[in-house]
Amino acid sequence: MNKNYKNIIGVTLIEMLIGIVVSSIIIAAMYTTYTVVNNSYSQVTDVASISRSGRDVVAMIMRDIRMAGFKYFYGVNVENELKPIDERIPSQDYLTFIAGDNEADREDSMAPIVIYPDTLNYGTATAQAGYDTIDAGAELNEMCCDRIHIVYGDFDIAGMNETPKQPYKKYRITYFARALSKGGDQYYGLYRSKESWIQPLNPLTDSSFGQWKFDCPECYEGELVREYLTDMSFAAIGKYGEIIKADPVLNADKIYDIRSVDVTLTFRSSAKKGFFRNLTGKPRIVKSLVREAFEFTDKFLRDTIFVTVHTRNIGSI
Repeated sequence: MNKNYKNIIGVTLIEMLIGIVVSSIIIAAMYTTYTVVNNSYSQVTDVASISRSGRDVVAMIMRDIRMAGFKYFYGVNVENELKPIDERIPSQDYLTFIAGDNEADREDSMAPIVIYPDTLNYGTATAQAGYDTIDAGAELNEMCCDRIHIVYGDFDIAGMNETPKQPYKKYRITYFARALSKGGDQYYGLYRSKESWIQPLNPLTDSSFGQWKFDCPECYEGELVREYLTDMSFAAIGKYGEIIKADPVLNADKIYDIRSVDVTLTFRSSAKKGFFRNLTGKPRIVKSLVREAFEFTDKFLRDTIFVTVHTRNIGSI
């Protein structure tokens, strides 16, 4: 029995302690590596999200601005002309416009592009599911934001089944910002609304009657497009490269001279820890064509996208 015990190989207490220490060092190194990699991954995905948000929103705004002032032409064809007068489709829309050149009907302007500088919110909807309530007039920073109205025409297929027929309609697309708060984090949300006005046809006189009305099953008052907006600005540019005040009240004689719109969008990162942990005290600057430079000293990353969109459907009236 004694000989068998002498052949058993064991581990001393010191060896066990050394093993525990080495294992702890390895685990700590692995955790540190994981934390660094995970933080880097979070930052990379956040940067990608900012870039993707900007590209998606810019593409949407570009499409709408290019449609501004569009007027649908049905044209003239023999088949249509042979129909009874009350069944014919007029060759082009007969819709009247609300000039919006006074304060009373400014909000109902049918000008192709109207820009409201430094204006938040639009419409009556204020509640937003999943977000804390912020005062409708709240300003989270000194930059944000402009609001833009875009109006264009289209053919109303559904209206052709009504009596009298309503073959044409006008859409108004609005981009605006609203202050949001979620989980203690405050920022702006970028919203888009879609409205429509239809004016019915009097088939006996081939002219319009009635008033503009909100009638659009696919329309909505305000839909959140993107979060973490820092600034949104629009600058209307004329045919000689000059900046035009796109306001039907203050500049009614120039509003149809718009030939392009410079769009500037700035989004910030969503990561609460931020990107700039070792701040040197030097502020980061964000600016656009129509605003003075604004300085930020927080830890959030900001990405600005600038694009010029040609208004190919706007001309002299």
